[in-house]
Amino acid sequence: MEELRELTKNSVLGNPIRLGIMLYLLPREKALFRDILGVLEITPGNLDSHLKALERAGYVRIYKVFADRPRTAVRITEKGAEETGRYLRMLRSILRDAI
Repeated sequence: MEELRELTKNSVLGNPIRLGIMLYLLPREKALFRDILGVLEITPGNLDSHLKALERAGYVRIYKVFADRPRTAVRITEKGAEETGRYLRMLRSILRDAI
């Protein structure tokens, strides 16, 4: 039960959309806003809100890139990768104990 308490304490990754963003970024390290938007199928405002919460927590960095036009990109931070890994290990442990 201590692990479950620890999971709920981490409100940033406790949200399924934020966890989905981190799971998408983890193997890629970075992605364009529009790519994340397409995968999660949420509104731009909703994605922006969740990305800002992740940025405040230090899990991602949001920045502009210039290709054919300015675009918003998101990069997972070292802290974000570590915390996502820790969160997934705790989930795995809880599931293993429950089965």
